[in-house]
Amino acid sequence: MTPTRARESQRGATYLLMMLAIVLMGLVLSLAGRQWKMAIQREQELDLLMKGLEIQNAIAAYSLTIKAGRVTQEEYYPGTLAELTRPPRPLLRKAYPDPMTGSDWELLRAPTGGIMGVRSRSKSLAIKRSDFPPPIRHFEGLSRYNEWVFQYPNPSSTGIGVPAVPPGGIPPPP
Repeated sequence: MTPTRARESQRGATYLLMMLAIVLMGLVLSLAGRQWKMAIQREQELDLLMKGLEIQNAIAAYSLTIKAGRVTQEEYYPGTLAELTRPPRPLLRKAYPDPMTGSDWELLRAPTGGIMGVRSRSKSLAIKRSDFPPPIRHFEGLSRYNEWVFQYPNPSSTGIGVPAVPPGGIPPPP
């Protein structure tokens, strides 16, 4: 083998090793990107649960506050989420946006008017599908974020199987 041919052979080997290194770096970056995306989604999911529960509890407190001293079984609901933030006694710190989409929640209207609950507009697959806290244990087995309905009253707290509100907003009649 001549010296020129040996150098050309070495250049070919270097080229192959560089290509292999680039492919390996691409695979590693792809895996890191997936892990990063999963971590972000888990964080948004936790934020969705916390803010959804806060809104659900604020709607419940609003209804109980309005019903106080009245002889009625009827529930009362706020007209807007901003109504829950009004002084002198705000029931909600602020009208949060939907953590999954960054935009407004899908509002679930009560048959009598007002907002009886919220849900995310995101149709993404949920990571968490079990081991929910008691106020939202009815989320068990639901696979998409827009199926998670934060409403008052809800199936988990009443124990009487209040039907979840279907996409579209108006609950079925009892």
